[in-house]
Amino acid sequence: MPPIFLQWLSLVAMVLLQSINGTNSNFPAYSSQLKHLLSMSQIQLNNLAFASDAGKLFGWLSGIAANYLPMWLVLILGSSLGLVGYGVQYLLLIGRVSNLPYGAIFFLAMLAGNSICWINTVCYLVAIRNFPLDGQLVIGLTGSYQGLSAKIYTDIVDVIYPSSDVKRARAYLLLSSILPLIVSVINAPLVRVIKVMKTKRAKDAFIFILVITIATGAFAVMGSIGSTSSLLSPFASAVGMLTLLLAPLLIPLGLGLRHQIKQLAEEKVHIEEINNVSMDKMESGVKLDISEIISESPSESFELSFSSTSEEFNGEIRESNNGDDRISETNEVISVIEEIGVKVMLRRLNFWLYFFVYLFGVTLALVFFNNLGQIAESRGRSASSLVSLSSSFGFFGRLVPSIVEYFVSRRKYMISRPAFVVALMAPTGAAFFLLLANDTSVLWLYISTAIIGVCSGAITTISVSLTTELFGTKNFGVNHNVLVVNIPIGSLLFGYLAAVVYHKEGNAEGKCFGMKCYRKTFSLWGTLCFIGTFLALILYARTRKFYNSKRS
Repeated sequence: MPPIFLQWLSLVAMVLLQSINGTNSNFPAYSSQLKHLLSMSQIQLNNLAFASDAGKLFGWLSGIAANYLPMWLVLILGSSLGLVGYGVQYLLLIGRVSNLPYGAIFFLAMLAGNSICWINTVCYLVAIRNFPLDGQLVIGLTGSYQGLSAKIYTDIVDVIYPSSDVKRARAYLLLSSILPLIVSVINAPLVRVIKVMKTKRAKDAFIFILVITIATGAFAVMGSIGSTSSLLSPFASAVGMLTLLLAPLLIPLGLGLRHQIKQLAEEKVHIEEINNVSMDKMESGVKLDISEIISESPSESFELSFSSTSEEFNGEIRESNNGDDRISETNEVISVIEEIGVKVMLRRLNFWLYFFVYLFGVTLALVFFNNLGQIAESRGRSASSLVSLSSSFGFFGRLVPSIVEYFVSRRKYMISRPAFVVALMAPTGAAFFLLLANDTSVLWLYISTAIIGVCSGAITTISVSLTTELFGTKNFGVNHNVLVVNIPIGSLLFGYLAAVVYHKEGNAEGKCFGMKCYRKTFSLWGTLCFIGTFLALILYARTRKFYNSKRS
């Protein structure tokens, strides 16, 4: 197979892997049933949500494994952790496992949360190494599909169990345990490093996949807000989503076919030239065997043909069969404020501004999503519809920075990512206060969920580039993992406070209904988010000279 085909096939594999890797976003869909069936308190339930986030504390293990093991093995190991973590919880719900202590359930949730890091690590490394010029774009683009995971799982559950809440909760856990493993096994042969010696952006291919991705998100959003519910059955909706997920396969197939056609055409021209030379010499009375002429330099002929064809798509490409993940240098120079390690980074004011911006933005949003099950229950609404809505809009949020970066970078203009974050934090804070609107149709609940999904998803994507620009590329893996430590910290703190308020306002059975359940919580979260917006403004002011100096 042509290497160009394998390179872009790895991108398709990343899309499929990320689309089923957001298993933690399914928690709200089965959390209420888990609470009732296992007689948990609201605080215990929130601690399980924290456990899933706490799995990220050990995400560095996947990075170490990727340094010593083949990518396919890292992928299988990570999905196997999810099989155990979610699988045993599923057996617990169906009664096959009994008398499991709460501590063991907590550990299983943490194990399941950690499995996500392994698949992410594989996708990030393959994206950076296979697309050195467009690594950030590919990470953002493929990562956006992770924001779509809850929608995909919901579509499948809608087909299997359209009505029973108990059976739906079990289905979510079963799918979360087996689907990542199945997809990982299928895609393991495709997740390989293709060594890129010199590169040229494949503009047409990226535009095409961006169009497919936008179409996928639009289809998901329409299904989430119910505009297609009267037109498409759950089965038709699931088939439509699967078709769109497989649509990126057209890109490597097209590139591979085009490569083969051009290669054959060039070989034909080369043979015709040889024939012409042969005829000329025969007319001069010189006998020459055409087969000898062709055999004189077949390898050189092929190399010339392949090199010229490949460079048109993405440069000269060679497949890495020996596991060597090193990349040759490219013409791209990543601009950074400073190149520092974690010890120095922890002494920088920019880091702590960034840390609390992320804590009061993305982490708060994650806690909100973890509580969607109870929020929906308190408003008398379906948790699945809200989970699907947040997933769909989160998908677009993750995708938007990639689209902006793709087109802006081609004008040699460097985006001020702190300014981008400010523009996203402000509406997030406003959305939390919109949740206080006393609307019996819960319109503001859906609008606010969509806003929080878009903005938090976008900041998640921006954070990858922002960490690189603030603190450099050499220690990115460690530096970014230190930053996201605020996720389990915030999950524990904010989730616990929300659980206490919910429990205090609830009835004897531990259930809470009405606006009162989360009024204080939303007020606090909105205030903290506006504080984060102010901190983001300070970070923007401190880095403005750096970004201004990079304008063309």
